[in-house]
Amino acid sequence: MTLLPTVETETGANPVYSVIWLHGLGADGNDFASIVPELVSPQSPALRFVFPHAPVQPVTVNGGMAMRAWYDIYGFDQLTRQDEAGVRRSIAAVEALIAREQERGVPSERILLAGFSQGGAIALAAGLRHPHKLAGIIALSTYLVAAPSLAAERSAANAAVPIFWGHGTFDPVVVLQRGMESRAALEALGYTLDWHTYPMPHSLCAEEIADLRQWIGERLR
Repeated sequence: MTLLPTVETETGANPVYSVIWLHGLGADGNDFASIVPELVSPQSPALRFVFPHAPVQPVTVNGGMAMRAWYDIYGFDQLTRQDEAGVRRSIAAVEALIAREQERGVPSERILLAGFSQGGAIALAAGLRHPHKLAGIIALSTYLVAAPSLAAERSAANAAVPIFWGHGTFDPVVVLQRGMESRAALEALGYTLDWHTYPMPHSLCAEEIADLRQWIGERLR
């Protein structure tokens, strides 16, 4: 399939780890590129951060306005039907990006998937189904999509994948309760999460970035 356009940042020559980071609804690949220096220690091995742009498509909850989105959203209630076809397309797009990193010399066990909000939902959906071991999954202010099929489709290779989950206690978009219910669903399937909450809205904060920096560093050892 055609690769999504990306913004890329390398922290050193010849990267030996890759982070594929998916933005939230209506943003683009530039959204988190500026925080790379805050996430990586100068002593860390060289990393390549890949920030793809989601396709532009109409989004139902926003009145059908076209914007960058990983899938359509029909409603914010978790009982609302989901755009499973859109989710599947985005999972395939992530798989293509993982394959390209492997072609560039970074094996899957040195690739981290990360995402914020809608991007985090795809990072989880793709990462937990990926057939080969990943270095970790970073889920920020997000929730589970395609949850009913996860038990049947999840990969044994990532049954113990490290998962960092950060969520704001004042998030008005993806409310904390939805994040906690997603966490419980994953734990019921046997996953272990490094769960963090922060006194923030639907965003990142300095404390979360510091915790994430430490967590990423531990994955690089």
